[in-house]
Amino acid sequence: MKVEFIDKLGSDLAIVNAARVSMDKQHAEFDPDSDTRLLRYLAKEGHISPFFHAQLSLRITAPIFVARQLLRSTVGLSINEISRRYVDSAPEFHVPSVWRSRPDGNIKQGSGEAITEDTAYLDWVYRQGLYAARKAYDELLARGVAPEMARMILPQSMLTTWIWTGSLAAFARVCGLRLDSHAQSETREIAVQIAEICAEHFPHAWAALITEK
Repeated sequence: MKVEFIDKLGSDLAIVNAARVSMDKQHAEFDPDSDTRLLRYLAKEGHISPFFHAQLSLRITAPIFVARQLLRSTVGLSINEISRRYVDSAPEFHVPSVWRSRPDGNIKQGSGEAITEDTAYLDWVYRQGLYAARKAYDELLARGVAPEMARMILPQSMLTTWIWTGSLAAFARVCGLRLDSHAQSETREIAVQIAEICAEHFPHAWAALITEK
């Protein structure tokens, strides 16, 4: 699973200048004191529109079950994903390093503690399933079945790739949801990488959005 930076538009300075245009003012350079205070004020008071002037494009590779959780967030984001209607290259699959138990009590979602017994057998069961799915997929293609139909046999652990472009505010919302301790671990792993890229390219604005949310 990985998140790759493609491109960006804007900067911390562009965001504060978007906010200051209402007063017909702008800064030529980012002022660490006054501009940081303004960013924190905007984020704290919910004045989010200036943060939409900063944009990022990312290329993300993750299992389908992770992608479907993340891509429920659509506001302010544009998505283009690889399609196995047209692609019949060898699929790749996510293999977990740890198996987690079901949570205790009546909790219906999430995971419990890491399973420490019979892990080799669990790995074997999982890999057998992947092997069977891959073998069936290859056989369907070999028999002339269209890729858009053969793909039906592929499991949710198959890796998919998409381009995700949107505003800093939109990515802050995604990370606010998926960095939560209750979010699925695999989804949180992608959110961590997104947050690191956002912080690298918009350090002051990102800190304001995350701290003051």
